[in-house]
Amino acid sequence: MINLNTFHIIGLILLITKGCNESTQEKIPISTVNPLVITDTVKWDSDDPAIWIHPTDPSKSLIIGTDKHQDGALYAFDLKGKIVKIHKNLERPNNVDIAYGFSFNGELIDIAVVTERLEQRVRVFKLPELELIDGGDLIVFNGNTERAPMGIATYKRESDNLFFIFVSGKSGPEEGYLAQYLLESNEQNNIRMKEVRQFGKYSGKQEIEAIAVDDKLGFVYYSDETAGVRKYHADPDNPDADRELAFFAIEGFAADHEGISIYNKTDTTGYIVVSDQQANQFWIFPREGTPGNPHQHHTLKIIKAATVFSDGNEVTNIPLPGFPKGLFVAMSDDKTFQYYSWDDIAGNDLF
Repeated sequence: MINLNTFHIIGLILLITKGCNESTQEKIPISTVNPLVITDTVKWDSDDPAIWIHPTDPSKSLIIGTDKHQDGALYAFDLKGKIVKIHKNLERPNNVDIAYGFSFNGELIDIAVVTERLEQRVRVFKLPELELIDGGDLIVFNGNTERAPMGIATYKRESDNLFFIFVSGKSGPEEGYLAQYLLESNEQNNIRMKEVRQFGKYSGKQEIEAIAVDDKLGFVYYSDETAGVRKYHADPDNPDADRELAFFAIEGFAADHEGISIYNKTDTTGYIVVSDQQANQFWIFPREGTPGNPHQHHTLKIIKAATVFSDGNEVTNIPLPGFPKGLFVAMSDDKTFQYYSWDDIAGNDLF
């Protein structure tokens, strides 16, 4: 039997807990930001963006975005949000990422890699032309339709300049959800993939889509939807390659953890941005962790944005016209992508 004193004690505990939670929440800066640019609409369903920086003229840089549909396409937008190129006839292109300096046909080129979900494969495009240069045979997960590819991220290993891609599927096992492939071209200019590992924990709650790689520090992050963000070594040859280094962002999200992007302040410092999809906001964490613990990523700031149910995002620290300290781009569930100034996101809290 519970007496009144017990109720008083329980009430006091709840009051103290509530006060502590509110106090903690009050310490996290929260800002509302508005986009400087909203792109032209895609035909069906905007999903994931990437940023390509022009090598000599930043004003000619592009936003590459997917239109996720069985009648899908890959789009290129200029910095004013206007469509400049479209590559059609892709069957549900899901996510896109970019790599610089890939060796192909005797030259170093920039590429966009895309997951084509309904074909269980990865497609490779030369930039800025959006020219398809693979042979259509880059099948992932052995063509298993239950693991139809969704997320993708590139990784260029600094020690030997080898290129890798990480791919996540629509579903997967509790251990080994992600696959990592070596990506290269041969003397006949055929692009080939070789699986080097399957790794990564999975909560089993929703799915895993968003992946981001920190090339400089050598880490890969991915969103285990409704559970949190997981962190591993990106180098498959690292002795601890398959050991989870961090599991963070596990509290406070409305539902799905989605797009991840990394802002480099220096070679070793900066920010990790994660989409809180159903809340239409983005959480920001320290890229370098905390003093003494590089794998402790606490919340620095929350950004309330104009995006609707944002799946994917990308960010760059490169100054671009209209974006002096960098550009943050996020998809919105109204067939568009939105461009934000990093100045507005950082405010007085992150610099």
